[in-house]
Amino acid sequence: MNRQVAVVAFDGISPFHLAVPCAVFGEHYAAALGYRLQVCSWEAGPLASSVGFQLLGLAGLDGLAQADVVIVPSWRNVDELAAPALLQALRDAHARGAVVMGLCLGAYVLAQAGLLDGMAATTHWAYADDFAARYPAIRVAPDSLYLDSGGVLTSAGTAAALDCCLHLLRQQCGAAAAGQVARYLVTPPHRQGGQAQYIAQPLPDNARDSRLAGLLDAVRASLQQPHTLDSLAARALMSRRTFTRHFRQLTGSTVQQWLLAERLVRAQQLLETTPLTVEAIAQQAGFGSALSLRQHFRRRFGVSPGDWRRSFAG
Repeated sequence: MNRQVAVVAFDGISPFHLAVPCAVFGEHYAAALGYRLQVCSWEAGPLASSVGFQLLGLAGLDGLAQADVVIVPSWRNVDELAAPALLQALRDAHARGAVVMGLCLGAYVLAQAGLLDGMAATTHWAYADDFAARYPAIRVAPDSLYLDSGGVLTSAGTAAALDCCLHLLRQQCGAAAAGQVARYLVTPPHRQGGQAQYIAQPLPDNARDSRLAGLLDAVRASLQQPHTLDSLAARALMSRRTFTRHFRQLTGSTVQQWLLAERLVRAQQLLETTPLTVEAIAQQAGFGSALSLRQHFRRRFGVSPGDWRRSFAG
């Protein structure tokens, strides 16, 4: 399936923010998956990047009119209202069913266009309070690396844009394709946790956290087991309170949240790559019953496991 991707550039854009969607959707491996990428702008070129070099040969906003995915990779000034022509082009793209993404401060542009009203969204943690104050109709989730609100996606700062783009690639092309692109980019196809682990200080580098990281790898390999906060704390030789603190520092979430996310990822992988029944997948992923898997799967992804398999199974 061919998909047109339009990335919005502007004068003063950060090269990194522009490069992220281009790296995921614009290189040869993305072309093999059917993606065709175009960088567009409402501003006449050449445009200067934030580090001085210029961008030439950009398409106009008419590129958004044909796009299946429209990406605003950042924004240059949260106090600046985007051009009316850009905001209308984003509304039009969304209205005809295109996926619209606001990466990092690009969430501000989507908010200005009214595309996030009544939805959950995120942005860079340093701007989360400002974002919430400016747009009270949006449910701001400052700890999330990215959020998918059903065709409108937002991400946290900088590298989280990569997580968000890989998430969309996984949705549209399946786990195997997203994993292959992630390998080309030498990055994990899916990161757990949220922005909380990046806000105050780097993660502590000590033996306890190294041991905890190893424990989490072991849990991922045995998700069918009935892991609990108490059982994991005991295996880490920590008190419940100490383990909880270190776990949140390492993952940005609670044990139950992390386990659920990991089990859902495992269920997705099994649905996409094996002929196992939903009941067997529920057991292997640690849900215990097909009913539990179906409930959690629909709550998180809005579709049943069977629908997911029909969409993404190779």
